[in-house]
Amino acid sequence: MTNIPATGRTPRVQIRLVVIQILVVSLFLTLGGRLWFLQIREGDAYARKASGNHVQQVVAPAVRGSILDARGVPLADNETRLVVSASRTKLMKMDDGGSAVLTKLAAVLGMKPKDVMDRVRLCDAQTKQPCWNGSPYQPIPITDEATPKQALQIRERSEDFPGITAEPTAVRRYPSPGDANTAQVLGYLSPVTDEEIKKAEHTDSPYMRSDEVGRNGLEQEYDKQLRGKSGVTRYEVDNLGRVIGQADSDKGQPGDNVITSIDARVQRVAEYELNDAMKVARTQIDPVTHEKYKADSGAVVVMEAKTGRVVAMASNPSYDPNAWVGGISGKDYARLTGKDSNYPLLNRAIQGQSAPGSTFKVVSTTAAVNGGHPFNGNYACTSSFNIGSQTFMNYESENYGDISLGRALEVSCDTVFYRVGYDEWKRDGGSHPKKKPNDWFFKTAHQFGLGKETGIDLPNEVTGRVPDRQWKQDYWEANKDAWCKSGKKNGSYVQKIAYENCLDGNRLRAGDSVNYAIGQGDTLVTPIQEASIYSAISNGGTVYKPSIGKAIVSADGKHVNEIKPQVQFKLPMNKKLNGEIQQALAGVATRGTAAWRFQGWPQKQIPMHAKTGTAEVYGKQTTSWFSTFTKDYAVVMTISQGGTGSGASGPAVRKIYDALYGVDQSGKIDKKKALLSAPQGSLPKIQSDGSIDAPQVKPYNPHGDETGGKAGAGQGTNQQTGELIPGQEPGAQPPGDQQGGQQPGVQDPGGQGQQAALGAGQPPGGALQPVAYQQPAALAAPGLQPAAQPVVLAAPAGGEEATPAVVGPAGGQQGSTSPYAAPPGEPVVWRRS
Repeated sequence: MTNIPATGRTPRVQIRLVVIQILVVSLFLTLGGRLWFLQIREGDAYARKASGNHVQQVVAPAVRGSILDARGVPLADNETRLVVSASRTKLMKMDDGGSAVLTKLAAVLGMKPKDVMDRVRLCDAQTKQPCWNGSPYQPIPITDEATPKQALQIRERSEDFPGITAEPTAVRRYPSPGDANTAQVLGYLSPVTDEEIKKAEHTDSPYMRSDEVGRNGLEQEYDKQLRGKSGVTRYEVDNLGRVIGQADSDKGQPGDNVITSIDARVQRVAEYELNDAMKVARTQIDPVTHEKYKADSGAVVVMEAKTGRVVAMASNPSYDPNAWVGGISGKDYARLTGKDSNYPLLNRAIQGQSAPGSTFKVVSTTAAVNGGHPFNGNYACTSSFNIGSQTFMNYESENYGDISLGRALEVSCDTVFYRVGYDEWKRDGGSHPKKKPNDWFFKTAHQFGLGKETGIDLPNEVTGRVPDRQWKQDYWEANKDAWCKSGKKNGSYVQKIAYENCLDGNRLRAGDSVNYAIGQGDTLVTPIQEASIYSAISNGGTVYKPSIGKAIVSADGKHVNEIKPQVQFKLPMNKKLNGEIQQALAGVATRGTAAWRFQGWPQKQIPMHAKTGTAEVYGKQTTSWFSTFTKDYAVVMTISQGGTGSGASGPAVRKIYDALYGVDQSGKIDKKKALLSAPQGSLPKIQSDGSIDAPQVKPYNPHGDETGGKAGAGQGTNQQTGELIPGQEPGAQPPGDQQGGQQPGVQDPGGQGQQAALGAGQPPGGALQPVAYQQPAALAAPGLQPAAQPVVLAAPAGGEEATPAVVGPAGGQQGSTSPYAAPPGEPVVWRRS
């Protein structure tokens, strides 16, 4: 007898069969549900996607809008050229990767095969320019300078050049009207990258693979408006790729035009005079180094005093933005970004920063009055000022006796500001500060807008620096470990300084305050900040947001969006103080440190106000500053390693005013020769079809009126070749910190590493460099001055400077080993700026 059922299956086998049956049914249900979802629920959507596999789209790039000056003169526009392009996708499908085709193409174009092949390779971290940094699926331009004969050869022999096209295409052009280069203000274009396409995919302004985007300047700032919208036509094709019909199309929209406040005529004058001033400076002997001034870089800003609009902005050295059109060559790229290039891509008007020297004294004067020191009080302008055993000398030991703050501005008396700065430091507790010190000098600098961006409509602006107590603390915390490691109590001078900094480098010392009061030490400003401040003093105290864009105009001219001046804040001065400072600055131009540069100026008709500044930095020559204003304009110029304020920059600034107002050498005003005797408020006339009739811009004649011959000698670049002609010494350094410079290895946690023209960090000079620079990582600090850095203070109290007997570090006590102390046993003689 057996327990096996009649079926021959045991209970265990039956259970297994049931489990298998359940699994099979579940799988069929899942499969059926998925089929229902795909074919019924989402059937229409997948059908559309499937049909899309037979649709090809053709993109017609939008015509990029123009950038115009205030009178409608094109600064950047488009022209039609024959562009030869290669499809990398098709080339890569060939057995040799397209090498044979590109070699034949090079022969037709008169180029080297390697140069052609380099242009179609993709950029990455290991691949240097030239290379393609756009989408690999987009046609890659080989040249935009093909002749009709070359284009015809390529098109007639298309079987020999698969993947190669030769088509007339609208390409960017920078015409330099009247030789006004305007390179750093305009910027340049390059192809959009896959990363940028992905990032903008879900925005209201997505990129097409054929787009070129602005990389700097106005091209970047107003890229969305200038770019427009590309047209897309979709065609139905069969499995052989033949067109069988048109699906649909999206109509393209040309980019808007941007009207700026730049006047091409004034821009050319500013560029020429800046370059000429630098060339002249290089012929002068520095009385300190006994070498010729290097004058390695400079900037000038012309700003409308009552609106903040920029009429001209020049930076030197410069470059030709046309070098980027159609792809930049490796030679040109190295010339613009290499370590010996002096970094012409930088806009030093917004990215160059240095100690302001005596031009800062308008801030110090305001701080003194707000702190309780009367403007018309009696202040001892002695020949020297002592802190302990250390002596700070006035210029040539000049002693003016008791004078007001106004007169101190006129003659640039350092000892007056030394005393006020020192008194405020003591009132705040000195070496043992109060819990809540007043810090009038630091507070006022922040209220003037220093230490932060002005907000100008240009990318990559830097902030400058106000070296207040928080900055000192950040600097100390960032560098303390390195100082403690390298410092020795009885070591060398530098080791002693590092030792002292290790112990209490976060203390604000008397020398810091004295130095700061005359615009030296660790203070950094940019030319655009200076122009903004002096414009505000001119208009009564209102600080406007600096701007270049004036209006956005649609291609058909039917829509005009004017960009109105924007008030940011008021200077911390009442009407009375503003008037007193204005009067003092007028005295600078008539009987003070700038008087010799404004001899014969029609002061009654056009009141001139000025302040000179000569800032110094250890290891470099003096930086020239000249900050001025009338009721209409503020003009600020600076030249790195160029000499004195009035000596180097003064003549150039005077000539810019001469051109603006039509003033001849005798002081007579000829309004017919005036380029812009009053700011232009209206926009250029826009025709019914959207076009703007631009007036002709004649080259600037520095020896007469605007109608003279072409004056190309002062141009920063060769307009045909794009080669730099700045008269630059090889290896010249970017503009330095001028007193507050970082030394190699000093880090900057305080935010001074803003991105520059190529996304750069901040080098050891304070001014920004392109990516080629890599900062060492031994020490650290917020855009800070190396603690061991000695300081020379200088400025003209009636013209020029004298050489100090001994130069020592700023502040500090005689014989001390403090971070700002002089070597023991040596007297220190300071010059003022």
